[in-house]
Amino acid sequence: MNDETTRLTSDVIHRETHASRAVPATIVAGLVILVCLYVMLEAALKALGQNPWLLGPEATAGWLGALPAGVSASVLAAAGVLIFLVGLLFFLAAILPGRRARLSIPNGRAAVVVDAEVLASSLARRARVAAGVTPEQVLVTIGRRLVDVQVRPTSGIPVNQESVQAAVEDELRRTAIDPVPEVSVAIAQSGVIGQ
Repeated sequence: MNDETTRLTSDVIHRETHASRAVPATIVAGLVILVCLYVMLEAALKALGQNPWLLGPEATAGWLGALPAGVSASVLAAAGVLIFLVGLLFFLAAILPGRRARLSIPNGRAAVVVDAEVLASSLARRARVAAGVTPEQVLVTIGRRLVDVQVRPTSGIPVNQESVQAAVEDELRRTAIDPVPEVSVAIAQSGVIGQ
C-alpha cells in the first residue's frame, strides 16, 4: 500500500472515530455574523441620520459604560452565569477529543471501524461462555484504554476470573483492534439466584 493510500485510510478512520466540530463552529460563526450585521445596520442608520433600529451606537456604549447602575444584581448574576455556561460549552467542545464509541481494526486493504457496542456484545458472549452464566449476568463496557467486564455468578457456583479474563483477551486478539485496551474482570461477591 502506498503512502497516499495509507494517509487516506488514516484520515477515514479518524473521521469515523472522532466527532466533527462543524456544528459548534457553525453556531459560533452564525452568531458572530448576526452581531456584525446588526452593528453594521445600526452604524449605517446613524451615518444616514436615521433613527436607530433597536439601540444606537451611543446609547449602547452609554448603557454598557454604566452597566451595574439600573440593573438588578440577580439579572446581572443570571446573565453572567448564562454567558459563562455557553462559553464553557464551546470551550469544552473545542478542546475535548470528541471520540465516538468506535474502534479501528488495522487492515491492509480497507479502513475497518467497528462500533463499541458490537465489540462489547462479542466480548460479553465470550465472557458468558467462559463463566457459564446467562447473558443477563455479564456486563461489558469498552473505553479507549480499558475493557471492563463485570460478572454476577449464579449462587453457589464459583466463576474462575482468570478463565474469563483469558477468554476476553483472546477475543480481543482475534478482533485485532488498534490499540488493544487492557482487560479488567470483576466477579461480584453476591450471586444471582435461580439463573
